[in-house]
Amino acid sequence: MSVQRRTGDNGTAGFTLLEVVVAFAIMALSMAVLLSLFATGVRATRLSADYSEAVTLAESKLAEYGTVSPIETGMSSGRFDGHYRWQTVITVEGDGGTIAPELSVRLMRIEVQVSWDSMLGERTVSLATLRLARS
Repeated sequence: MSVQRRTGDNGTAGFTLLEVVVAFAIMALSMAVLLSLFATGVRATRLSADYSEAVTLAESKLAEYGTVSPIETGMSSGRFDGHYRWQTVITVEGDGGTIAPELSVRLMRIEVQVSWDSMLGERTVSLATLRLARS
């Protein structure tokens, strides 16, 4: 038994309307999945760039203490040029922090938090270090 394909009036074979509709539906679903994956990748890349920038800003703020800014207990905050905010908390570490009374130095804990608003809500990066400071 042989299967014959229908031909049009001019003798050429072609696709039916149903085949074309199914092909477009498959293509539309594929494109939706691909665009969703692309958007997720772009969002993750942006978030990664924001975290990198926040860590760099926090490191620069930590580097200021003891050189540009004095190491004194307390809390301070401010904004960087962009959409990042910072907050610094400096406390005396341990029991009074006196390491060497004859040298008058104390151990200080400096913590810097950098926060910003992203597509996924507020994000925060926190860095801390210990430094010696004159009492």
